Amino acid sequence: MVAAQRGAGAVDELDLRILADLVDRPEATVKEIATTLDIPASTCAFRLRSLRSRGVISNPRVQIDPVAVGAPVQAMIRVRLGTHNKVGVETLFDSLTATTGVLQVFHIAGADDFIVHVAVADASALRDIVLEQITVHDIVRATETQLVFELRQGAGVVSAR
Repeated sequence: MVAAQRGAGAVDELDLRILADLVDRPEATVKEIATTLDIPASTCAFRLRSLRSRGVISNPRVQIDPVAVGAPVQAMIRVRLGTHNKVGVETLFDSLTATTGVLQVFHIAGADDFIVHVAVADASALRDIVLEQITVHDIVRATETQLVFELRQGAGVVSAR
């Protein structure tokens, strides 16, 4: 890619190689990544700092197995709004992301307005999220809940070798 096309936040081939290795081995040290890619550790460390400062790598979070902490039931809750106003949408969005058991919230286009991915202990806890955290908002018109039988991670935007 031509430098002018890349822009300040763009990544180059070495960045992509580092990212791919990091995706493949998230626990790897800088030295281990550098050795695998046959680059100096100082270069690898500099590139990783740059990727973080530019927001290419952001918000590192600990990933917890929901089953191990007593939340084996996962579901996707589709939320349809009756009215759309900025304050109401932002209030709902903020409330959902702050709810224990909510893994991800997607504000989407189409027939539904939000998809809420949750992990809970049982059907009662799932019902409670719908009734006590979602439908209590005046702008919510309807919800539809779909159980998740199995979840697999996709390759992501940067695939490992």
